[in-house]
Amino acid sequence: MNETLVRRLTGGAGIAAAAALIVEVPLYFVYSGPPPDSNVLARLLIGIVALAFLVVFVTAFRELVGRVSPAHEWVGSLAFATGLVYATITLVSHGLEAGAVIATDHPIDPTIDVSGTYILYGSISRLMLACFLTAVGYAVSRTRLLPRWTGRSAYALAVVNLAFVPSLFFGNTPADFYAANGWGTTALMGAVLSYWLLALGICAYRSAARPAVGQRAGAGGML
Repeated sequence: MNETLVRRLTGGAGIAAAAALIVEVPLYFVYSGPPPDSNVLARLLIGIVALAFLVVFVTAFRELVGRVSPAHEWVGSLAFATGLVYATITLVSHGLEAGAVIATDHPIDPTIDVSGTYILYGSISRLMLACFLTAVGYAVSRTRLLPRWTGRSAYALAVVNLAFVPSLFFGNTPADFYAANGWGTTALMGAVLSYWLLALGICAYRSAARPAVGQRAGAGGML
C-alpha cells in the first residue's frame, strides 16, 4: 500500500469514526429519566461501530507515520497502542452497559446503575486519550505529515483530558459537570474528540492529493 492510500485510509477511518460518535453523543440527552432499552442499545451499537473505525484509524496512522518518517515510527506505535487501549476500554464499558440493559426487565439508566463503567468511561479513558493525543501531536509536529494546527490541537486536548483524570474523587452524578461519570468528564469530552477527529480525518484524506509535499515535509522534520 503506497502513501496515498494510507493517507486516504487514515482520513476515511477518522471521518467515519467521528461521524458515528457525533450521532451517538446526543442520544444520551434525549430522555431526562431512565431511557428505553431501544435508545440505550442504539447508542451503544453506534458507539461500537465508531470504535471499530477508530481501531482502523490508529492502525493506519501508525503506518502513515512510519512511511513519512521511519525515525519516528516509535511514536506512531505509541499512538497506536494507547488508541487501541482506549478503544478496548470503551468497548468493555459498552458491553457492561448493554448486558445490564438486556438482563433487566425494566428501563434503567446505565450511566448510573452500571457502576463498573464509572472510571472506565472517566479517569481511565481520559488518561489513555491524553497519552494518545500527546503521541499524535508529537508525531505530527516532528514529521509534519499534517498541518501544524493538528499537532497543536492534539496537545491542547491532551491537557484538557488530563484535567479530568481526578474526577473519580467527585461522586457519580451524571448531571454534574466534574464527576466520575459526569457529563463534562464523559459526554463533553466525547463530543470534543469526535469533532477534532472529524477535522483531522478530513485533513488527512485531503493530504492524499499531495503526498509528495508530505514526504518532503517529513524529511525536513528529521533534520
